Amino acid sequence: MIRHLLSGADLDAATAIQILDTAAEMATVAGREVKKLPALRGRTVVNLFYEDSTRTRISFEAAAKRLSADVINFSAKGSSVAKGESLKDTALTLQAMGADAVVVRHPASGAPHRLANWVDGSVVNAGDGTHEHPTQALLDAYTMRSRLGRLDGLHVAIVGDVLHSRVARSNVLLLSTLGAKVTLVGPPTLIPVDISPALAPGTDVSYDLDTVLPGVDVVMMLRVQRERMNDSYFPSAREYARRYGLDGPRMRRLPEHAIVMHPGPMNRGMEITPEVADSPRSTIVEQVANGVSVRMAVLYLLLGGNNR
Repeated sequence: MIRHLLSGADLDAATAIQILDTAAEMATVAGREVKKLPALRGRTVVNLFYEDSTRTRISFEAAAKRLSADVINFSAKGSSVAKGESLKDTALTLQAMGADAVVVRHPASGAPHRLANWVDGSVVNAGDGTHEHPTQALLDAYTMRSRLGRLDGLHVAIVGDVLHSRVARSNVLLLSTLGAKVTLVGPPTLIPVDISPALAPGTDVSYDLDTVLPGVDVVMMLRVQRERMNDSYFPSAREYARRYGLDGPRMRRLPEHAIVMHPGPMNRGMEITPEVADSPRSTIVEQVANGVSVRMAVLYLLLGGNNR
């Protein structure tokens, strides 16, 4: 097992499948009356979040606590970071406190990689800028496998603001490793120029959502990240929803077995309508539940499952 989880590219197929299989075992804990395992008793996990987060932070906290780890939640707001403390000095402080694992979310792409050079414990990337979010890609893959029974040979369309999406980048890398075909869909202004066969073999690009939908097994809608936009990438929200939003008529063009995913949070009425988000095809709530199991698996394998 790897020491850190910083990128979807860190995972080969065998390691990714090991995490997914372990997550399936961890999911059985949720059905118990006592939802705890003693696997990480005596270990300390620090959640180091420099950006606002609900799902990811709570998911990692729940995962660590279900494994009986001691959890320290660190928020940049109200800490010494607000006084100008650097990431390195924060890392050295955590190191002095004996952190066995640091889960980090940071607005700067590459911050987790820097952090991994400064601490002795494992570092898990919970999202760095517009770069990557590997545990989200793992839970998405776990959800696809749970619903559809396989990953190899699936056709996955990732639709929307790919340019600013760390979720999209990690999914492209991981799904390609696991044998899925990925098609990126969106306006030309929101598709990055660095997506190439060299990055992820078999990845296609389309600017027409309607032509892609009938041939996919999974459609993953992405939120338009206005907070990361400094320019106008499309004429209006209404125009974007008309061209790239998933509504009822578009959902009915999908194959009968196809599922709809969204990493959250959603802009209901823009990239996805309430009718689609709340439909039986939607896995959005499942993804949240699966996130805890997948993050339990990651923490267990990094800290407990490799006899470190």
